[in-house]
Amino acid sequence: MSPIGKLFKWGTFAYEAFLAIPFLGGAFVVANAWVPLGVAFLLHIVAVVILAGERGHILGNIVGIITSVVALIPVVGWIMHTLTAIILLVEGLADSRRRPRY
Repeated sequence: MSPIGKLFKWGTFAYEAFLAIPFLGGAFVVANAWVPLGVAFLLHIVAVVILAGERGHILGNIVGIITSVVALIPVVGWIMHTLTAIILLVEGLADSRRRPRY
């Protein structure tokens, strides 16, 4: 995986993990008028495009796109951000163990 692919995989993981922190993530989203969900949506779309081109794992980012849409519902959003962060973590760890393709 290229450095850009790793950046997007780990960056979207960190962002989702932050949004999954109970009350803090929700307060951040509400205080910024739900704009962070739009930012997450765009980041996940870019990550899918980059990782698909590299034949990387994209499931976590696809779940992230869905999460960005349904996260308008408070408790559902928290559960989905947590699930997305876990999937992205597992994919990131799996990608870091794969041998680089040159």
